[in-house]
Amino acid sequence: MRLLIVGNGGRASALALKLSEDSRITKMFFAPGNATTEKLGENINETDIIVLRDFAIKNKVDLTIVGPEKPLVEGIVDEFKKVDLKVFGPAKKAASLEGSKAFSKKFMKTYGIKTAESVTFDSYADAKEYLQNKTFPIVIKASGLAGGKGVVIAEDLEEAEGTIHDFMIKRIFSDAGIQVIIEEFLEGFEASIIGVSNGDKIFPFVPAKDYKKVGNGDKGPNTGGMGSAAPSPEFKDEHFQDFLQNIMNPTVQGLKTEGLSFKGFIFFGLMVTKNGTYLLEYNMRLGDPETQVLLPLLENNLVDVIEDCLQGKELELKFKNQKAVCLVVCSGGYPQNHETGYEITGAEKVKNSTLLYAGADYRGGKVVSTGGRVLNLVALGDTFEEARKKVYEDANIVDFDYGFFRDDIAKF
Repeated sequence: MRLLIVGNGGRASALALKLSEDSRITKMFFAPGNATTEKLGENINETDIIVLRDFAIKNKVDLTIVGPEKPLVEGIVDEFKKVDLKVFGPAKKAASLEGSKAFSKKFMKTYGIKTAESVTFDSYADAKEYLQNKTFPIVIKASGLAGGKGVVIAEDLEEAEGTIHDFMIKRIFSDAGIQVIIEEFLEGFEASIIGVSNGDKIFPFVPAKDYKKVGNGDKGPNTGGMGSAAPSPEFKDEHFQDFLQNIMNPTVQGLKTEGLSFKGFIFFGLMVTKNGTYLLEYNMRLGDPETQVLLPLLENNLVDVIEDCLQGKELELKFKNQKAVCLVVCSGGYPQNHETGYEITGAEKVKNSTLLYAGADYRGGKVVSTGGRVLNLVALGDTFEEARKKVYEDANIVDFDYGFFRDDIAKF
């Protein structure tokens, strides 16, 4: 069996490692891949959808798994299906539930999905006027794709006005911020539930916790994720039942009614408040860094899960009775301007956890940093404390100039 995995971050590395356990797989291609995937298959330096489609035909690829949001939103699944290539993920229209927060908010409201009150604005002047009478904090979101960084919790009017100016006038996220959503601030804790869809039902994984803020104690700007832990000890059964009844089940119904049903992964970004579980956002793919803790806990064979979904079969997902922790090590300056190109040393001394490269590639026989989130350290344990100890011991062994990480991941 020959596979193509689209992506290059820590999620692609986690997929590669999980899939490498399957002896039926004879070849894995990664587009564009990273330093981890290069050792487990063949990296191809390509992101263009049509070029990848032609590559998959020429190289007799049996299954394509799409990791990141951008190619999904651009319609990679539609293009592959046109030529009868087997691909796992939502079509372009369904991917809009992630690609446009305005579209997803409208979907949530239409199908009675529990979410924060919000208003969508296309006009900067209207958005600015709306803010004048609001109580703070308030949440401001860029509608389009912004790499997980297009959400700001504004503490006062000045910060709120500055944020909409950055998004809509300065366009710091290009066209992603020309439409903004202003929504009520929900107080509580966040949780992530990833599910897999067979086109008729969604089968949820165990809940995970993602650490989005760059600094210890959840301080500073949003990032793509500084670490993760699973199963989330905060997310109790009552929260899960609330999620099923008021979020997941109406989502399934809405997907069917709108003709958006798909076979692929879906991610529910949740906020649990004193009033229950609310949906913050959909991602129409595996989360990063949640994937890095969920796949090691998943007992099922991943290819079997995907194949069963593609055939519309029922699933019975099973997970190890252990705790998983992922620590993300970043380039200095991330999530703002950051420098790359630094050699990463000490990887061969990592003994307690699994090192997954993310923004790192081989250059002249050395591994060098190429992105904001450079590498992940993942470990399992019978307790979170045991798993934490493993990743933090190894985090002090792997080294590159100006690298940093949070000290409080999975500290429950």
